[in-house]
This record gives sequence, structure tokens and C-alpha cells, in this order.
Amino acid sequence: MMPLRIRMAAITLLAWAMSPLASAQQAPLQDKPFAEHKVVLQLSDGDAKKQALVLSVASNLLKFYDPDKVAVEVVTFGPGIDLLTSASSMRKQVESLIAQGVRFDICLNTVDTIERETGKRPDIMPQATPVQVGVGQILFLTENGYTLVRP
Repeated sequence: MMPLRIRMAAITLLAWAMSPLASAQQAPLQDKPFAEHKVVLQLSDGDAKKQALVLSVASNLLKFYDPDKVAVEVVTFGPGIDLLTSASSMRKQVESLIAQGVRFDICLNTVDTIERETGKRPDIMPQATPVQVGVGQILFLTENGYTLVRP
């Protein structure tokens, strides 16, 4: 059974996604009232080593700080969205980090472009948080106190 915090986040995300303006807005800020540190990790690279590095940085942040004391958000766009496909070889690591409170955002502009170019929408992990514009989400987060790190 999912922890209450994850279930509540899923319900909040579902309500947000169903709102008429969801496609035009950024994902809301994480609900981590005790977070002393806020980090956004950019992933725009499809290289497996780069993806593993981003996951390692997120994991190390959770180990160094108490998971309740750090808000970590990974924003994927371009080839970086490969990390959040259902076929990703790193899916278990992503799911483990999500269970520890890390949020993974996926750029819908990238998803739409792939669908236009290939005729098929990528199969995305259901735990990924959809954002209309990945870079826009990064800008939104940095304007709200997050530090951008691009491993």
C-alpha cells in the first residue's frame, strides 16, 4: 500500500490535471513544509550515464539531508524524457526515489513532438508529473527558491 503522503500527492495531482487550465500551468510546488533546501535537477539528455548521474545526485541529496528537509524535483525534457518511459532500465530507481518524495516532471511539449513525428505517444510511467513546458517548470521553480543543478 502506498504511504499516505504519496496517495495525497497523487490525489492532488489528479485534481490539478483534471482542471481546465492544467495544460497551461506549471505543476504546483511540492508540499514539503519542513524543506530547508530545494533543488531542481535538469535532465535533457538521453544518455544512460547522464540519467544515472541525475538519479545518483537525487539519492545523495536524500541521504545527506533528511528526506523531509530537502525538496528534490527532476525536470525532464527533450531526450531526457526517456528516463520516465515505462521501458526505462532505471524504472525501479525512479520509483524508489518517488517513494522517498522526489518528483519527476515530464515535458508535454516533448511528448507531443514525439507523437507528431512518430505517430505514437510514448508510454510514460504513471508516476511522472506532466508539465506543459519543461524549461518553464525549471524557471518557475527557480523563481520560487529552488536551486538549479544540471549534473
